[in-house]
Amino acid sequence: MSPVCPDDDPICSQVLDWTGLPWLAEGSFWLLVKPLRIVLIIVVAVVLRYLLHRAIRRLVTSTSTVAGPTILRPLRERTPPAGTVVMPERRRQRAEAIGSVLRSTVSATVFGIAVLLVLGELSFNLAPLLASAGIAGIALGFGAQTLVKDLLAGLFMLLEDQYGVGDIVDLGEATGVVEAVGLRITTVRDARGVLWYIRNGEIIRVGNKSQGWAMVVVDMPVGFADTEQATAVLRTAALGVAADEEMAGHFVEPPDVLGVEQVTVDGAVIRTVAKTTAEGQFVVGRELRRQLAAALHTSGISAQIVAGRMFVTRGSGGGQEEPGPGGTT
Repeated sequence: MSPVCPDDDPICSQVLDWTGLPWLAEGSFWLLVKPLRIVLIIVVAVVLRYLLHRAIRRLVTSTSTVAGPTILRPLRERTPPAGTVVMPERRRQRAEAIGSVLRSTVSATVFGIAVLLVLGELSFNLAPLLASAGIAGIALGFGAQTLVKDLLAGLFMLLEDQYGVGDIVDLGEATGVVEAVGLRITTVRDARGVLWYIRNGEIIRVGNKSQGWAMVVVDMPVGFADTEQATAVLRTAALGVAADEEMAGHFVEPPDVLGVEQVTVDGAVIRTVAKTTAEGQFVVGRELRRQLAAALHTSGISAQIVAGRMFVTRGSGGGQEEPGPGGTT
């Protein structure tokens, strides 16, 4: 071994044999070995990132299809109940959002490790750097714990598919249509047009009115009329709504009149229920109320409700009160 090169550096000896230049042989470690190692680290990081991104894209693509793997599907879509409509477009949007988060995380992790390895090859002392990063991470964690809470809540919200853009949700203080869903903020516009920005970490409960099926409940007062007659009239009207060609597609099950739900000072209240699709619940509810009210009026039951009420009017003399047109009860 040449005295110019150490015994554990065969590259130095090889360069000295090739060139005959001692200074080049002594500097071969920094001129050849270090750059080659750094280039190798960068190449491996780029290739690894590419392979991981490709795997994530394939996972997202397969999950977006109906017959694909179910790793990113919520449990209710793996075994959908009767009447539940699975929406591939919504599943695709959710899978792409999760895939974007996974790709960003992979890129940050791979390139972060690569930077540390390159700094190590350049003989930087990583111990103080890692210690400082650990302390800064702890301080940032304490200062940004609300942000971390919002991000984690948003990530799990996407994974579980609790709601999506276009859904009608009840988030407590805000109830309306979801206009945007992010990892930190959910945007909801209520019935008055107010746009609410809600941090995901502050959402304790979610009532989604747009997933699966819905139950329309209509309570109709019938006064003290014959409840059997009123039930028959309401059942016929409800079945007529379900038989309508424009409404039939919104029903999951035929409507049913359950009977007397409660009795008040004004008489009995009969409940009618209808199981509908999520998007058709409001149309069916309005039409069902209109038809039930019209049926009660046509059958004469509405007139019996009015006749059973007492309207108090001021008498013409002596300050006495007289019953109005409705008579007494």
